[in-house]
Amino acid sequence: MSDPNQMSFLEHLEELRWRIIKAVLAIGVAATLAFIFKGIVFDEIILAPKESAFLTYRIFCKVSLFLGLDDSLCVTSNFSLQNIQMSGQFTSHIVVSLVAGLVVSFPYVFYQVWGFIQPGLKSSERQSARGVVFFTTVLFLMGILFGYYLIAPLSVQFLGSYTVSEQVKNIISLNSFITTVTTTTLASGIVFQLPVVIYFLAKAGLVTPQTLKAYRRHAIVGVLILSAIITPPDITSQILVTLPLIVLYEVSIKIARVVVRKAEKQDKNQ
Repeated sequence: MSDPNQMSFLEHLEELRWRIIKAVLAIGVAATLAFIFKGIVFDEIILAPKESAFLTYRIFCKVSLFLGLDDSLCVTSNFSLQNIQMSGQFTSHIVVSLVAGLVVSFPYVFYQVWGFIQPGLKSSERQSARGVVFFTTVLFLMGILFGYYLIAPLSVQFLGSYTVSEQVKNIISLNSFITTVTTTTLASGIVFQLPVVIYFLAKAGLVTPQTLKAYRRHAIVGVLILSAIITPPDITSQILVTLPLIVLYEVSIKIARVVVRKAEKQDKNQ
């Protein structure tokens, strides 16, 4: 006999449709609020890494003075922004609002995604994946904060102040600046999901802690390449990005080890 609780294919599609609608509505509401409060979103958040009073720069300056390096690590903003397209500022306003909406509504969006996937799992799998929405959200927000307060400011200051000649002044386009800040920030949020990805791959038996250890050197090379892509081409920025990624990889190895041990224990008890 068929399970009365089992959904048909059309019912699955209907469930997926409503969850997509709810996720899109959440992003839309958050994006609309971001669009309305553009003064806060742009002046206090997006454009803040351009100013020398930004929190990260002030901390660097204090560290520089504490270490007796005078003001060698202090940042002085020396570039300006401009808009050269008729609809440039309006388009940037919409793009930033959508990005802000996605970041703010991420916990609810992922909750909807997980709500669609969860019924298809076994009871033991659902039990072992308890709290996945919370941990995924925490890691995402940690990545966003790491990208916004470390990678984005370093990228902005290095690329914005770099010159090939004193005859060439840096007047950065608004779209280029926004792309740099949003891309590096979102990339960090995604990269910080590595432990969650490894957890599910280990649960599926696709990776083991032995495999992760064996390919540790390859992973480090991959991390260096990734950090070189999402950071400006200076060694300090790459080191600052590489270190937490290596830590995340080591944490992933421990997570995979725990998953494998639990699986072996369950097999012995059966």
